[in-house]
Amino acid sequence: MPKLKSLVEKVRSKNAGPFWITVDIFCHSDGSLEQISEQIPTTLIAELYKVDATEILRFELKDLDVLKLSFPRPIFQGTKEDRDMHGAAYAHIIEEIELP
Repeated sequence: MPKLKSLVEKVRSKNAGPFWITVDIFCHSDGSLEQISEQIPTTLIAELYKVDATEILRFELKDLDVLKLSFPRPIFQGTKEDRDMHGAAYAHIIEEIELP
């Protein structure tokens, strides 16, 4: 089964303030956004990032072919326990999942 990173143009994650992370999945402009979005349910995101599914914000930006997922950071940005100050490593977690 192919990994997500081979089916999309790019996966990026970043801070959305000190308390939230945003993961952007940039799909190809051939209409693959709907297909990718269907294959990545909110429950999968909750499981991958160990957050409550009800706290995940999900946006399908069809004009941009982007699936945007935002969720609370498990550790606030800048605390001494924070190992990813910019939130960039969160992209690698989801881009490695295998999709049918």
